[in-house]
Amino acid sequence: MTNLQSFRIERGEDGITVVTIDMPGQGANTMNARFQADFIELVAQLEAGRETTTGIILTSAKKTFFAGGDLEELIGYQRDDAPRVFAAVEALKHAMRRLERIGRPVVAAINGAALGGGWELALCAHQRICTDDARIELGLPEVTLGLLPGAGGVVRMVRLLGLQRAAPYLLEGQRFRPADALAAGLVQRLVPAGEDLVAAARALIAESPVAQQPWDKEGFRIPGGGPENPKTAQMISVAPAALRAKTRSCYPAPEAVLAAAVDSTRVDVDTALRIETRYFVELATGQIAKNMIGTLWFGLNEIKRGARRPQGVPAWQAKKVGVLGAGMMGAGIAWAAASRGIDTVLRDVTLERAEKGKDYSRKLLDKRLARAATTPEKRDATLARITPAADVAALDGCDLIIEAVFEQRALKNTVTREAEPMLAPGGVFASNTSTLPITGLAEAAADPARVIGLHFFSPVDKMQLVEIIKGARTSAETLAKAYDFVQQIGKTPIVVNDSRGFFTSRVFGTFTNEGAALLADGVPAAVIENLAQQAGMPVGPLAVMDEVTLLLILAVADQAARDCAEAGLPYTPPSALDVVRRLADAGRSGRSAGAGFYDYPADQSKALWSGLGEAFPVRPEAVPLDDVRDRILFIQAIESVRCLEEGVLESITEANVGSIFGIGFPAWTGGVIQFINATGVAAFCTRAEQLAARYGERFAPPALLREKTARGEAFR
Repeated sequence: MTNLQSFRIERGEDGITVVTIDMPGQGANTMNARFQADFIELVAQLEAGRETTTGIILTSAKKTFFAGGDLEELIGYQRDDAPRVFAAVEALKHAMRRLERIGRPVVAAINGAALGGGWELALCAHQRICTDDARIELGLPEVTLGLLPGAGGVVRMVRLLGLQRAAPYLLEGQRFRPADALAAGLVQRLVPAGEDLVAAARALIAESPVAQQPWDKEGFRIPGGGPENPKTAQMISVAPAALRAKTRSCYPAPEAVLAAAVDSTRVDVDTALRIETRYFVELATGQIAKNMIGTLWFGLNEIKRGARRPQGVPAWQAKKVGVLGAGMMGAGIAWAAASRGIDTVLRDVTLERAEKGKDYSRKLLDKRLARAATTPEKRDATLARITPAADVAALDGCDLIIEAVFEQRALKNTVTREAEPMLAPGGVFASNTSTLPITGLAEAAADPARVIGLHFFSPVDKMQLVEIIKGARTSAETLAKAYDFVQQIGKTPIVVNDSRGFFTSRVFGTFTNEGAALLADGVPAAVIENLAQQAGMPVGPLAVMDEVTLLLILAVADQAARDCAEAGLPYTPPSALDVVRRLADAGRSGRSAGAGFYDYPADQSKALWSGLGEAFPVRPEAVPLDDVRDRILFIQAIESVRCLEEGVLESITEANVGSIFGIGFPAWTGGVIQFINATGVAAFCTRAEQLAARYGERFAPPALLREKTARGEAFR
């Protein structure tokens, strides 16, 4: 047999052929055009040598087994490419079928991560063995990027597990570890780390020379049965409605996965594979997959590689962190640090309040313990790392201190002056403010160069993003340390320049303000909330304001008015602030008060306040439904362009990533700026002008948007 660019082929004296995947010039093996051509030739060679072959082992020379499809290639597919893409995928899958029907035992020896196309390649083997390492990830995450597994993953997982058991892996893109794969029957054997995986594969072939897939055996039945089984039929009947309630029809991939999975049970395996290809090509040549891949894969990886981290600053880790304020945000930050092995001091005005803040972590850990996501020893170790304190001296020697006190300048200045002297040499002082400019807050510090903004999002244990805000005097070293800390605690950093509200709070404020403005314009509250969610926002704007509390919204606006007055600058309050003030003045300040835009009865689910229609009379047909939806999405994108124009944002990648993970802007769009690109810059500008003419100047296209339109350019 002849080696190929993507494969090394070795025949042992025992007749076993070891195929080592080792694509040249790549850190990981990917299912690109070169691999596909080589794989088809590989199978032809294996078939030619079948008579003298006793078994075949697939393994990898890389740290990972196989990284999946080549997304750089895939993101370029257009609708016109569909026939070509279909033919290429079918040719690859035909070769995969020939491999699993070669009549000799095929074992996949999985030495590292096998995701997407990598796991699909492993599924072609008759048996799978894997290194027993909890760091290895396996699975089919394609749905999280707007795709479905197109190289047989849907068909084979359903035939291995049945529809119900396969659903979480396919519909949610659920990843799993080697031990989980063994328990599920997806791998046949685990090999201790450090032992010879290929030798173990040889032994498996000798002990259990399986040479046929279950679905190629006569009389094969899908586990759990197909649509004819009453339980399966019941699941199929309710699944589309449940899925649509979750995706709100914004995401075609989960629906396509479900359809492909169900359809695959009604036909033979080869027809099922062809059906799967058709669904894959429809998604792969569509816009939503491009939006999601561009931001959720390429954008996130760019940030993880430290694209905005200052170069030349040594890598840094915090060993001791202080958190000022043990409310929900401060308690969450303490959890984030302690759960990553960092000693954390949680300080408040009384030890009792600090202890209460530590209880937040205790409750989180107890929940994890109840579902076996941690152990008693790990729970106790994490809690031991959190030291509640009232005395500022407890902060002595902290590498990083983060203030998370109430959004009030005077209070933040006070705690800064108290705590900054406790920093270790070279330490960093950070503010978790969501709106106040860092440059102004840094004036309270003895050394403004080591002051920075670290804006976390609530709840901290669930929210992935941290917005890093550079003050006018923040040093490059401070920025690099802040970036390193955010990654140290397993979160995603974006870096922005200083301004009131920065990027995320400023844009998020337009979302909530627009919800109130729509209410004032006569749109029923239920329509506002439902259309926001149908557009892809996780929660309606009125519900969000209740969670934040209307009093905080008013306090932020009042602080902004005072700051602008002191600086001699004009201040324009949000257009719908009077709606918020009217509710707050009536004692309806939000969820914490038990009443806001919603009522919160103790023994029932929340419901929109029945008095909203009287307080803000409904005017039928005042705002067309398309305008309601567009006002909610367009206002956020327009404000993001202003942030780019003003230099608050320096990176379109961070605008897109930050909007999805910080604001909850719909992931199907690829983020606020990609939403404009996908709409078409000129078409977006025209629509913004229409909205401005109908509803006010806040929708007027910024100069940067007009310039892009005039030049026929997209945002890059």
